[in-house]
Amino acid sequence: MNYMEKYEQWLASDCVDATTKNELEALRGNAEELEDRFSGMLNFGTAGLRGVMRAGLNGMNTYTVRYATQGLADLINSCGEEVGSGVTIAFDSRNNSPEFASEAACVLAANGIHVNLFESLRPTPELSFALRETGSIAGINITASHNTKEYNGYKVYWSDGAQLPPEHAAEVSASMDKNDIFRDVRTMPRKDADATGMITLLGAEMDEKYMAKVLEQSVGRRYVDQVQDTFRIIYTPFHGTGHKIVPEILKRLGMKHVLTVPEQMVIDGNFPTVKSPNPENVEGFDLAIRMAKKENVDLIIGTDPDGDRCGIVVRNGDSYETLSGNQIGVLLLDYLITARRESGTLAENSAAVKSIVSTNMAKKICEENGVTLFETLTGFKFIGEKIKEFERTGDYTFLFGFEESNGYLAGTYARDKDAMVASMLIAEMACRYKTMGMNLYEALQQLYRRYGFYREAVVSVQFSGIGAQEKMAQIMKDLRHHPPASIGLPVLRIRDYQAGEIRRLGADTGADTACPDADTSACTARNACTGAAYDEAEVPEPTGLPKSNVLYYELEDECSAVIRPSGTEPKVKLYVMTKGADASIAESRLTAIQEAGSRLLK
Repeated sequence: MNYMEKYEQWLASDCVDATTKNELEALRGNAEELEDRFSGMLNFGTAGLRGVMRAGLNGMNTYTVRYATQGLADLINSCGEEVGSGVTIAFDSRNNSPEFASEAACVLAANGIHVNLFESLRPTPELSFALRETGSIAGINITASHNTKEYNGYKVYWSDGAQLPPEHAAEVSASMDKNDIFRDVRTMPRKDADATGMITLLGAEMDEKYMAKVLEQSVGRRYVDQVQDTFRIIYTPFHGTGHKIVPEILKRLGMKHVLTVPEQMVIDGNFPTVKSPNPENVEGFDLAIRMAKKENVDLIIGTDPDGDRCGIVVRNGDSYETLSGNQIGVLLLDYLITARRESGTLAENSAAVKSIVSTNMAKKICEENGVTLFETLTGFKFIGEKIKEFERTGDYTFLFGFEESNGYLAGTYARDKDAMVASMLIAEMACRYKTMGMNLYEALQQLYRRYGFYREAVVSVQFSGIGAQEKMAQIMKDLRHHPPASIGLPVLRIRDYQAGEIRRLGADTGADTACPDADTSACTARNACTGAAYDEAEVPEPTGLPKSNVLYYELEDECSAVIRPSGTEPKVKLYVMTKGADASIAESRLTAIQEAGSRLLK
């Protein structure tokens, strides 16, 4: 069917409610909008679904949630594994999240699959913990993480507590392709699912088990005890799921002075006090910073709506400084190594894990401290897979994992990033440095002086409308066909994770011989074609990681540029990582690579 036929199918279906039909009827005659909504289904990737809440195939709504859940039910019922206690479902504070969670539960129940449903909103990492605690075969979380209020999403987890592996995601997607969104989806009224015992509610008892595991990861209560009478924290959940658990964990840790931002403790899916509920963005901390200045606060901690990302602002004299996800990551890595070494709990085979787009400073810290560092593709599920591998082989003991996008995990109780444990560890780390007469900003400068001056930045180029995916695909194709010889600094090697190869560039051969395509206008327009060519005499090295649409450019002087399309949004990201003998050199290199790299994406 073409998009208009699909549109008419929705209007004619007895399964579609009147409110949705009215929304769609109001669009009649708007061909561009209808094509956008009905030309294709929201992509079901390894992270599930994410999109704007609206009627149609290309939106988050009751029907696409049911559709995806039927695909998951088909997978569960056909995979030959024990269903165990079924599927655990959680949801965040976003508009429609409770309703979408209930709809998913009803589809699973109609397919004979038991559901453990949280009675109210819970953080993502608690879902990862709870599904393993209950023995579930899978988990669903209704959330769009840190996206703006228009969005919602549908994350799927497997029995190991990590997000759905690619092969299972492909099976869900294949099932959806063959099913009709209305005719082939089985569901039942919620009251019937409750009455038949197919849905079990989870509440405070699971919270206690989860918080106990988080508190087990503490390595610095002794520091908290020394400064607890004077150290002051402000916490904000940005209207989300950390509103109860983070303050309670900090209290149990021993923190006596934990303030909260009243306006942002209100659960509201419209996120009225921020442009975006993302702790990576400093503007979201405006209320907290104003409050901190009045209350003489040492540290501000913020978590995103589903409680998996954590950001901080630290007092530095009379000002408040925001630290990036990479900076928080290296502070925590160094802290965990130091605190565990001091307490005699640092395992000889300790290992840390980071994504390939996260700061290279982590390598230096691990090298100097005898800790093995592993790199994974972007996505915390890959860090979860490394934890599973360590447990299976016993070769390494997991110490810490992080991503530059403010995701952190210590401990193996969960297999996704956890802002609850990050908040606790950041608080006790700040207490440690206060016992030394330092704040976290000063502590970071100390790390730079010890390990080297590193700088990082992310540039995102947004695409919109029909053909956005095709535009992004063309950029990646052009870069593969016409490898740049320089991106601010000379390119030494290129890791093409889609091809699974690491290749070195050869001598400058001139633009004509470097370009295999007859039409080089696209790459010339974005200054990608610089006469570079791969060294054909060299045998490529394997990347050692799964295939992914990522290009990693190793540049001179230990600098890097990484280009990858987002897996959840229509944007291409450029990650820049630099190092210098001092801060000014690292920053000048950062600027040069950012400017050159941005031209490649236009």
